[in-house]
Amino acid sequence: MGNIIADNLEQPPETWTESQVSLWLKSIGVKEHNIKKLHEEEVDGLILLTLDEDYLKTNIGMKSGPAHFIIQKRNELLGSQQTSQELSGMTTKDHDVRQTVQEACVSTLKEDCKPRPFDKEDTEFTYVKHRVLQPESGASDLISPCHEYKSFAVAATLDRTRLQAKFAREVIKFAAGCMNIRSNGTIHFGVMDSKDHGEHMHGEIIGIPVEEKDMYVDALDHIKKSFPSDEEHARLCVRPPCFIEVIDRQSREKRYVVEVDIVPSINVVKSKVYSVCLPNFKESSNKIEREKKTIFKRVGAKTEPVDDLGDFYQQVNHRDDLREEAEKSQFLSPPGISPNLGRKLTMLMTSGKKFIEKEKWFIFVTNYFKPDDLCLIDWLVNMNVFCVFDFDPDSKITGLCSKYTEHRAANMHFLQSYQKTSDTSITEFINKLHLFEQTSWIFCNGRTDYKGNEDPCDEMTWIKEKKTLLKEAVSLICKEILPNGTFQVIFLLTSPVEKPLLHTFDEIFTDMRGHEDIICICESEQNFQKWQRFAEDSCGTESVKNSSVVGMKMSHINATLQQIQPVKACAKKHLPVFVKGKCLLETQEEEQMSSLEILAVDHCDETNKDSINEEKETIEKQFYHGGRVTWLNFWLAEHGYVGEVIERDAYCEVSKLLSEVLKQNADQRSVNSINIYHHPGSGGSTVARQLLWNSRTELRCAVVKPSYSASVVAQHAVKLREYEEKDPHKCLPVLLLIEDSNYEYLSDLRNELEVAMNTKRIQGGTTCFILLSCRRSHDPEKKCKESPLQNVSVTHKLSDQEKRKFNAKKTVLEEQYEPEFILTFVRMSKEFDEAYIQQFVEHWLQGIDHESIDTRLIQYVALLNTYVPNSFISQSHCEALLGLTIYTDRFRQHKFEKSLSDQAKLLFLHLRDDKTQIESIRIIHPLVAQEVLQQFMGPQQTQSRLAMHLLCNSMLFKHRFGQEEYRSFLRSLFIRRSRISRGDEYDSLFSPLIDHVRENENSGKAIKLLEEAYKRFHKDAYFAQQLARLHYTYERFEEAKHWAEVAATKMPNNSYILDTKGQVYKKWFNVKCKALESEPKTAETTTEAVDKALKALECFAECEKAALADRGNMNTSGFYAEAEVGCTLIKLIFSLQVFSNRPNGHSECLKYLLTEDFIPEELQTPWEPFHGNLKKLQKRLQKTLEWIAEDLSYFQTDVVADEEETYESPEEKIRCPLTWLANKSAEYGKYFQSTLPTPAKLKPIMKRMAIYELGGGNITSILSKLTSQKGAKGLLERILSLYASDPIKSKFTQRDIVNYIVTHIALKCLSPDSSKVAPLKDLQALSYQFPTDRNKCFPDALFLVTLLFWPEEHDTDKEKENKYEIVQSAVEHMEKSYWAKMKDILHRKRRIFAHFFLGNGSGLDKLVLKKKFESVTKELPVSEKRMEWFNGQAWKMPEIAKMLRRVSGWTEDGVVHLEGPQKKKFIIHPLYGPSVPHSNENITFYLGFTFRGPVAYDIVVSK
Repeated sequence: MGNIIADNLEQPPETWTESQVSLWLKSIGVKEHNIKKLHEEEVDGLILLTLDEDYLKTNIGMKSGPAHFIIQKRNELLGSQQTSQELSGMTTKDHDVRQTVQEACVSTLKEDCKPRPFDKEDTEFTYVKHRVLQPESGASDLISPCHEYKSFAVAATLDRTRLQAKFAREVIKFAAGCMNIRSNGTIHFGVMDSKDHGEHMHGEIIGIPVEEKDMYVDALDHIKKSFPSDEEHARLCVRPPCFIEVIDRQSREKRYVVEVDIVPSINVVKSKVYSVCLPNFKESSNKIEREKKTIFKRVGAKTEPVDDLGDFYQQVNHRDDLREEAEKSQFLSPPGISPNLGRKLTMLMTSGKKFIEKEKWFIFVTNYFKPDDLCLIDWLVNMNVFCVFDFDPDSKITGLCSKYTEHRAANMHFLQSYQKTSDTSITEFINKLHLFEQTSWIFCNGRTDYKGNEDPCDEMTWIKEKKTLLKEAVSLICKEILPNGTFQVIFLLTSPVEKPLLHTFDEIFTDMRGHEDIICICESEQNFQKWQRFAEDSCGTESVKNSSVVGMKMSHINATLQQIQPVKACAKKHLPVFVKGKCLLETQEEEQMSSLEILAVDHCDETNKDSINEEKETIEKQFYHGGRVTWLNFWLAEHGYVGEVIERDAYCEVSKLLSEVLKQNADQRSVNSINIYHHPGSGGSTVARQLLWNSRTELRCAVVKPSYSASVVAQHAVKLREYEEKDPHKCLPVLLLIEDSNYEYLSDLRNELEVAMNTKRIQGGTTCFILLSCRRSHDPEKKCKESPLQNVSVTHKLSDQEKRKFNAKKTVLEEQYEPEFILTFVRMSKEFDEAYIQQFVEHWLQGIDHESIDTRLIQYVALLNTYVPNSFISQSHCEALLGLTIYTDRFRQHKFEKSLSDQAKLLFLHLRDDKTQIESIRIIHPLVAQEVLQQFMGPQQTQSRLAMHLLCNSMLFKHRFGQEEYRSFLRSLFIRRSRISRGDEYDSLFSPLIDHVRENENSGKAIKLLEEAYKRFHKDAYFAQQLARLHYTYERFEEAKHWAEVAATKMPNNSYILDTKGQVYKKWFNVKCKALESEPKTAETTTEAVDKALKALECFAECEKAALADRGNMNTSGFYAEAEVGCTLIKLIFSLQVFSNRPNGHSECLKYLLTEDFIPEELQTPWEPFHGNLKKLQKRLQKTLEWIAEDLSYFQTDVVADEEETYESPEEKIRCPLTWLANKSAEYGKYFQSTLPTPAKLKPIMKRMAIYELGGGNITSILSKLTSQKGAKGLLERILSLYASDPIKSKFTQRDIVNYIVTHIALKCLSPDSSKVAPLKDLQALSYQFPTDRNKCFPDALFLVTLLFWPEEHDTDKEKENKYEIVQSAVEHMEKSYWAKMKDILHRKRRIFAHFFLGNGSGLDKLVLKKKFESVTKELPVSEKRMEWFNGQAWKMPEIAKMLRRVSGWTEDGVVHLEGPQKKKFIIHPLYGPSVPHSNENITFYLGFTFRGPVAYDIVVSK
């Protein structure tokens, strides 16, 4: 290959053909697509020699790296060719041709530039190093200056005397030449003056170091002696030196070009010929001497002595006339043709469209704003501003920021605010800085009004200290937050440009990879030139010129841009008010409520009418093609631009529910809920938004934006309710739409709002908020039946009336649009009939190219949309997959859509993020996505194979924009389990995709997928956990063990992963036990089973330890699993032949398990490693069951909340924990009680085990007997019979005392007349045996103290006070135990449970079991029953008032106090915080007894 290339390229490069150029490019390693571009542009050898980087980047569309590489290699090629040909005897002619071509080539590498405006002192003017000025010139029209260059490189380093002599000599010589021929001129020092400087060109700007500017200024004092008779004339014509800074990006050394202008005005030089004595430093004498008088003139580009003095003097008058004429004509020249700046500005801002895109973000870079211009920023205030890089430190006080924030909200940031740590995700960073919510105002050079340490600094300090911060900020925005094409950068240059602002351009240009979306707007030509010269170095003169609008006044800019904005500038929005009027909603105030999308009375009225006419068809097509309804859809229909949006039957239903809620009712709660459950894609969101739209004039309406916490939303919702209202008691209700949120979020939001209303002291019966929840559900109708007064269903099924509406609308739409543009609407009218969808997809698949890249994209999207709800792929990801390198938005959408096949265009729905405006795609409907995926699959293309391709696609996985969302969807595809509570069809152990693969393909492929996912997601522990689960499901326990250990190694403190590890051994143990059913159970055959059981117990113990240490969560699964394994292991031990085949085998087994030294001979050796752990098994199991019982005693078990979207969840969920506990306790007790006489020391244990078997082993099991079993009375009496007849003398343990007392209380509740129930006084006496140190008391013992010693109505005051002291002491310690249990877990996740309520009786009769009075509402459906209790209506029932006793108290600063105790106030916690009166009031309430202490229910203010 190398020889072929050498043979083809042995000719001189200028003779190469296009193919030879391509061959050379390939040989140096240029990528194929770049070679193809150059070949298409017919680049041959001669053209190759003339290329420069700018041409390759701008015209060919190359990136900076390849462009630079090609030019560098081209130059190396020319150098090597020249050397080789010289060695081989190249002819002089050939060498001259090559030299000419090479010089021409090299010259193209360096940009030309213009000199400083003549005779103007411009302190802002700069040169860029290595730019090239036009060649030195002679006199032309006498006004245009002639130029002379001096490198001055050596002279600049001389001492003061020598430097001044050299400088003065060159200036005076040049000045005399210009004055004598009457021509303006400029001599430049620091510019290359010849071609003998190696790599430098003639006219190339290099600059010289200038340490003391006065040296150069003072050097002109030589004029006095050099012009002995004409000093005054010379000083009038020779201007002082100008020092123009040279910008060098590679160096921080300051260099200057020193320039001296010569202006020989006719009124000064008329009739004169000037002779000079030039200064010259003589090294021999070490002093300055004067040369003889000489008359100089400019000859072409040189200054030479005059040869023919006679002729020169004769031409003086002629030269004077020419000068005089030139000066006159200078002031009479006609003005030039004005460019059409208005059109240019419009085209740049709209990217060639008619209007500025509403969705596009703008980044402004600006400095000091003139006060007059601040009144002309209506256009800017109306823009979608992402951020502003502001270099004016006074901006917040007197500058642009101060004016902007009068109209819009902005967050003040500094450059360091944009430093993102590696452990912070982009989403977290965006939320932290509130990006996309309000404008981010970045003070780039200090802020004078800021009290922190943010002082402005000079240019060089800024470069040293802040340039890096700027680079980080720009890189983060351009590379990770905003994709190219979604934003434009506008440099708004309103004052002289300084270096920091120039560096900002450089960083933005680099990170945006081009200039297409960078615009410069500048009124002053002078300010623009410095920026221009710097910008030209990056993107070329023509590009800068085309992207800049220079010379347009701010007032003209303001007026021009307002005409092309889609929304009217400074448009006003209004909200309804309580007194039926309207109030103005200030934009700034609206933006402060960033978690809400507020719906104004005149919403969308601000839209530019011309823009509407342009876009209305697109908006309607997007909706009927399957897009989510927008407010503009309703507005267009309301104003007759398009047909009406159909109202589903569900809309009427939800409207009626809203009307009912709004009716004034004394028992009405401040926050009410309405739920819409809908099939995915059935129009539930449309119904909800329709309700908001039609309610916006009567209520304050808003949509809750996703990703905001309930507390933030509540804060903003309260602000919206009270906005511009005088009295918080007289405000319109707020209707809040919450989409696709879980139950817990709604519960949190409701609680936050109720607490807020309570704090505001809003009167009872006032509806303040209506939460309209819209959630997808697999069975919406079932949800509706559960609570018809609160829930509405929206399904794919249409009523007869709806069918008529849909058919009529379909007819109208089909007349307006092609069928493919209204696909989803047509399918809705067909009720998403399965056969219809199947037929549609079959037809759609005809002629599709199965191998094309966009077909692969369709498959990927279909896979995600089928298995991951609400999933999408960002357009940026799609472009990367399709290989589209798009760096400009002007034709971005067009190019993307053009790259799609007709099938893809038909199927894809384009979405736009409400917050970021970033675009994405999904398939028009989930059911269509499922059918597409199904029909694409075949023998060669399985879902597992497709999923594997998607998983292994590095381009998609590593693409940086929208990366978090994409990875989240991909992760969910493999790991998110189905949950009915989230609207899924069923509950699953694995993700629906993994379930499909293992059921329809094979388990091996499912495992391979998860293994690849584990590697792809950086060896994530949760994928290892899933692999362990999948392996043990198929009884591959060694592999399961491996993956469980991998997961546990990565997350050793995660209780859920430790639970999985335990489950591996538990399942393994169960399989071993099952295998033993068919063979004799000996010590040898059961060794492996026992080993696995003990390892399982060890893992569950670790799980429990981690769960208890986790402050924010409580995973109880380890405890339940330990008890299950323990019981099964005990069952296995008792079934061993060594015990089961002997008459006294049961007793021997007990002896083995409960004593330290007894080990049957048969077990001695085989079970040697196990004896120690097995002998602890009984105590361990008892301890575990007691922990579970205590946990169930504290918290409710009948409230089922939605699970959060989390990968942490227990392996197995106990559905009925009370029943489970009763069964396991009985099982445990059954094995540990003896049927034969036993040693005396075992008797108490045996009795206790008998009690356990009967269900009397803990307070939870005992109380559960009252509702869960028939014959509970006899059972409780049997339990009591097992206790000693005189418990006080029997020295019961604390546990025995608790169980004994609770059994009496339970029996009393069940059978008030039972003779077996001990008197209250006896139970009180027994309770005195509880430890006097309350810290040593069990929580259930303290709970019993509060029940037994609660004062009676007939007690004397002294007796009451004594009892209150006992109860209060117990409650103080109960509170500590409660918080130890509660940790930092949210209250709604672990609601405290009241076992008893204070009734109207006395003694034990005063204790009313909760289940007893809850039976009052037993006839109601479950959901309505809950609503009755939740709304507080149930407490008002007369049946409950008969059973329960109301107690008196008062509230003080929101705290409830019980009336009665005299020595110490008794604080009673309210179960429902918002029910506490906001003022200090006398109250009555019901009292419930919990493991936290007494709690208050149904608090009512006394009248």
